[in-house]
Amino acid sequence: MKFFLISDNVDTLVGLRLVGIEGVIAHDRQTFLNTLQEKMQDPSIAIILVTTKLVNMCPDIISEIKLKQQKPLITEIPDRHGNSKIGETIDGYVSEAIGVKL
Repeated sequence: MKFFLISDNVDTLVGLRLVGIEGVIAHDRQTFLNTLQEKMQDPSIAIILVTTKLVNMCPDIISEIKLKQQKPLITEIPDRHGNSKIGETIDGYVSEAIGVKL
């Protein structure tokens, strides 16, 4: 089982290639969705890493895939330009679920 990266910038791609993770660059929504669909069909890929900017291009589709597909796992990663609020989002979900502000 391997990782695969779909990134919107070359720096993230190069950095992850240095640790052995292959990937592609996608600058537009259609390229991203085509690549995502193709890589989801590959049984050797367990985790698809996607930069925040690409996730923000089509959050409805990503959410639907995460809810309906068991495999591969789609994980959002911040790129070097972004300040991701992933931690705050997770805190919000947990707070809402248990009714306690974190």
